Amino acid sequence: MIDFLFSQYKDYSTLQIILEVIAVLFGLVSVWFAKKNNILVYPTGIVSTVIYVYLLYKWELIGDLLINIYYTSMSIYGWWLWSQKKENQVEYPIAKVSKKEIGLGIVIFIITVVFVVLVYHFFNKFTSWTAYVDTFTTGVFFVGMWLMAKRKIENWILWIIGDLVSIPLYFSKGYTFTSLQYVVFTVIAIYAYKEWKRNLVN
Repeated sequence: MIDFLFSQYKDYSTLQIILEVIAVLFGLVSVWFAKKNNILVYPTGIVSTVIYVYLLYKWELIGDLLINIYYTSMSIYGWWLWSQKKENQVEYPIAKVSKKEIGLGIVIFIITVVFVVLVYHFFNKFTSWTAYVDTFTTGVFFVGMWLMAKRKIENWILWIIGDLVSIPLYFSKGYTFTSLQYVVFTVIAIYAYKEWKRNLVN
């Protein structure tokens, strides 16, 4: 069983394995803070995504690399949004998406997918089924991260969908630690949705 889960790491450097584990741990802590609606979701998340940017560059996973560059930039944006207050109250409380935001989310998804397809074609990366799944999850996660920055409860639905797809995706790529991370992400996201729903403003 251990060999089945971790045999792919035999060709990895010790540094890459250590960095992946650190990125996974910070990623889990970040999602836990997100569940608790705590602004520390962003600094802890940035540590994870910056490490993954480096690792994914080394692993030549372009779609995943783009996701984590976006995560990093959106974490900075979200950190700023969540820190905003009006009359000593949080300016962006937990809320549902508006019709306008649903439309904008669809536009973000389509633009993201088109962009990733163009990038994959340019780098000739459409050589495996994983590239096509990457394209879908990139679009889902881009919208999910944007909705989280705006504290919209629906972000968790997108995270759950993307996480469930990512579990077998990363395992098939040979990144067991990251795959296991997404298993935990899925569980936390389910509970986070329930917790945010209890604190819903409108």
